[in-house]
Amino acid sequence: MESRLTIGQLAKSTETKAVTIRYYERAGLMSPATRTAGGYRLYTARERDRLIFIKHARQLGLSLEDVKALLGLADDEEAPCDRVDEIIHVQLARVRERLKHLRQLEQELDRLERCCHGDKIADCQIIESLSRAHGP
Repeated sequence: MESRLTIGQLAKSTETKAVTIRYYERAGLMSPATRTAGGYRLYTARERDRLIFIKHARQLGLSLEDVKALLGLADDEEAPCDRVDEIIHVQLARVRERLKHLRQLEQELDRLERCCHGDKIADCQIIESLSRAHGP
């Protein structure tokens, strides 16, 4: 007989909070766990692997909707890979756009840091710069 994990054991083995596991069940990313007579949730190794998949996909910044789509595709081994490729391509574009904005943010903060040489707030170029209107 296949060994079963309690939610606490599953949480510990995947470094995921129990509340997150229950959330993923409610969101339809994981099948509802089987229950003991006492109502405790029990999980199999297959469900642990699914949780690891979800966790890794979330670490890549994928939305719950994208994770759900990937899980659906993963469940159909005969499905073509093009939808998976598309999801990853779109996420990569999002990450690159965020990186572009973060580089701009870094440059602006660097500029602000270099411009302040005052001893008092009245002379602070950062405060003055933040008070001026800048482009959109």
